[in-house]
Amino acid sequence: MPATDMSQLVSLCQRRGFIFQSADIYGGMKGLYDFGPLGVELKNNLKRSWWQAMVYERDDVEGLDSAVIGPAVTFKQSGHTETFNDPLVECLDCKARMRADKMKDPTKCDECGSRKLSEPRMFNMMFKLQFGPMENSASVAYLRPETAQHIFMNFKNVLDTTAKKLPFGIAQIGKAFRNEIIARNFIFRVREFEQMELEFFVKPGEDEKWHEYWLEQRLRWWESIGVPRNKIRVTDVAKDDLAHYSKRTFDLEYEYPHGHDEVEGIANRTDYDLGNHTKNQAELNLTAHVHENAASNARLAVQDLEEKKWVVPFVIEPSAGVERAFLAVLNEAYHEETLADGSTRTVLKFVPAMAPIKAAVIPLAKNKPELVNLARTIKSNLQKLGLGRVLLEDTGNVGKAYRKHDEVGTPLCITVDFESLEDKQVTVRNRDSMEQQRLPIADLPAFLRSYYA
Repeated sequence: MPATDMSQLVSLCQRRGFIFQSADIYGGMKGLYDFGPLGVELKNNLKRSWWQAMVYERDDVEGLDSAVIGPAVTFKQSGHTETFNDPLVECLDCKARMRADKMKDPTKCDECGSRKLSEPRMFNMMFKLQFGPMENSASVAYLRPETAQHIFMNFKNVLDTTAKKLPFGIAQIGKAFRNEIIARNFIFRVREFEQMELEFFVKPGEDEKWHEYWLEQRLRWWESIGVPRNKIRVTDVAKDDLAHYSKRTFDLEYEYPHGHDEVEGIANRTDYDLGNHTKNQAELNLTAHVHENAASNARLAVQDLEEKKWVVPFVIEPSAGVERAFLAVLNEAYHEETLADGSTRTVLKFVPAMAPIKAAVIPLAKNKPELVNLARTIKSNLQKLGLGRVLLEDTGNVGKAYRKHDEVGTPLCITVDFESLEDKQVTVRNRDSMEQQRLPIADLPAFLRSYYA
C-alpha cells in the first residue's frame, strides 16, 4: 500500500538520498529542496518519459528551452501582475503569515491560536528582480511563475522555423518560481520547482474537442509511469475558481498522504495569451478579453488561407509539476511488507522505467579482488546498454545490499559469487518477487533489454 503519512516519504527520501533540505547546513530554506543522487535519477526518468510521450512520439509538437527571466511587460500583458495574488493574513502576536483561504480557522492563527489577525491583503507571488546594472523602473524583471509565457513569446519563432500547421504544440520542461506565502506538504508546494508544459495550438471552435483529447492522453501517461487512473480524481473546475486566462480547466487530483490535491492541470486558455502578446489586436477577431498592447512588435497569429484572414489560435495546456509527479510516483511505489519469516521490508515498487537504479551488481565479498573486478566489468558492460544507471554495490554484505536496493526501488540485483569465476554465471534477484535465477553473464544484456523494453 502507498504511504499513509507524509513523514514516511520524508524519512525515506532523507535516509536514502532522494531529497535534502536546501542549505541545511545553515538551517535550511523553507520551500526549497535539493535532489540527491537517487532523486535526480527519478526526476530525470520522469522528464524523459514526459518528453518521449509529448514530443518524440508525435509529429505535431516541437520542443523549447527558454530563459527563466522575463521583462515586466511580459507579465503585465499576461495578467500575472494584476491577478497572480494570494490573500495574506499576519498574526499580530507571533508574526506568522498565512494564506487566508487555507487557514484551519479563519478567525485564529494556525501557529499560536491568537485571534489578533491582520486584515487579509493580496500578495503577489512573483519574484521581482533588477535586470542589469542600473536599478530603475525600466530594469524591473521577474523570475517566471510559469514556463508558458516564454512559449507564447516564441510562438512566431517556432512557427517560422518549423512551418507547422494547426494543430501543433510547443513543449517545455523548465524551472518556475512562486513566492508562496506558506510552502507545505514536503515538495508538493515549493518556491522553486520544475514544470512540464505543453501549449497546443488549435483552430477556434475545435478547442473543446482537443481539450477532451488531451485529458485522455494525460491519464494514459500517468498510468504508464505507475500512477493508476483510479487514484486520480478529475475535477472540472468551477467557473468562479478558474484562472484569469481559462475558459475551462480539468484538474487531475492524486490521492497524496495529505489528501487529494492537484498533480496536473489541463486548461483551455482560449486566445487570451497570444492575443495579449500580439500587436494590432483590432485587426483580429479575438474572443478573450485582452489588455491594451503597445509594446509587442509581433503578430502572434496564423493565416487562414481559405477565409483569407488572420486567426489567433486557441490553446490547450496540459501542465504538470515535476516535483508533484515525483511525489505521486514515489508514494504509489511505497510498500511496507511482512515477509514469511515475520520480518518486514520497505520496498519501492517503481515501474521499471521510473527506477532510479536499473540494476545493482554485487560482488559476494568486497575483499576479493577477482570478484570485485568481475563485478566491475559486468557493471561497465551493462551501463553501456543505455538503459539508465547501473550501480556497483561492493559493501560485502549481500543481505543488506538486497534490503537497501529494495528500499530504493532497484528492480534487479546481480550477485557475483565464487562460482561465477568458474561457470561464468551470476544470480539475478527480482525486487518484487524476491525470486532468484542463475543466468550466464553473456545473456545479461539481452535479459536487461527485454526487462526494460
